[in-house]
Amino acid sequence: MWDDAGHVVTNFHVVQDARSLTVTFQNQQTFEAQVVGVEPRKDIAVLAVAVPKTLLKPVKVTKHVDLEVGQKTIAIGNPFGLDHTLTTGVVSAIGRQVQASVGGDPRHDSDRRRDQPRQFRRTAPRLFGRVIGMNTIIYSKSGSSAGIGFAVAMSTIQRSFRRSSRTARPSSSGSGWRSIPQRKIERRFGIRGVVVLDVVAGTPAAKAGLRGISQTFGGLSLGDIVVGIDDQKVDDFDDLYNALDHHHAGETVAVKVRRGNDVATVKIEVIALPSKVIALP
Repeated sequence: MWDDAGHVVTNFHVVQDARSLTVTFQNQQTFEAQVVGVEPRKDIAVLAVAVPKTLLKPVKVTKHVDLEVGQKTIAIGNPFGLDHTLTTGVVSAIGRQVQASVGGDPRHDSDRRRDQPRQFRRTAPRLFGRVIGMNTIIYSKSGSSAGIGFAVAMSTIQRSFRRSSRTARPSSSGSGWRSIPQRKIERRFGIRGVVVLDVVAGTPAAKAGLRGISQTFGGLSLGDIVVGIDDQKVDDFDDLYNALDHHHAGETVAVKVRRGNDVATVKIEVIALPSKVIALP
């Protein structure tokens, strides 16, 4: 429970393709819920429930939590439908990025009928009673629930809540150029920064004169390489995404790009992008 207005934060893979949603409270009362907003890339969804005020006991939300590797955490959830399940662990790393598909357990999706109820693990690591994140996936070579668990940071959830609770349409901040999140070009040529693949006509990036890869008689020629957003250094796609994630549509950012041997800074307006073009920074 996020606030006293009836908003509930959970994973996007919990609500994905669901025909109906319910929220069960501590006293076992169950209420229908509606999706308010989603951010699939971060595996975050915001629900709304109309319930008596006496049931609304929000988590303790803090603007910033200083974490250190080795600190103990507690995860609470209902894996496999077993309510009130608790496990302990430690913070093994901070700031890790991981790419994964959402939509439940792929080992069982093909066997499950669409009208069958699904049970998901919805957990929140806690430190001294404060929520520090929301568990999202587990990396496991064995396929069992044993491996490295990943959680969405509280700061990310807060930003996503402010944005997604205003609209149910998945969106991401951007400016109108395409890049490759897997960094195939950057890895091949040892490039630091994010290569601009191409620029969409009519977007703020195009109006600012950003340049993508072009075809020449000698082959392909690199255009701009994004190396910074405002005061933040950009070494890879995650740096770029996280830098833009702090901005909202209508704001202007200073994009630092490398063009050949020169470095230039251009002012570009941030726009909201639908999820179907989520790889379009």
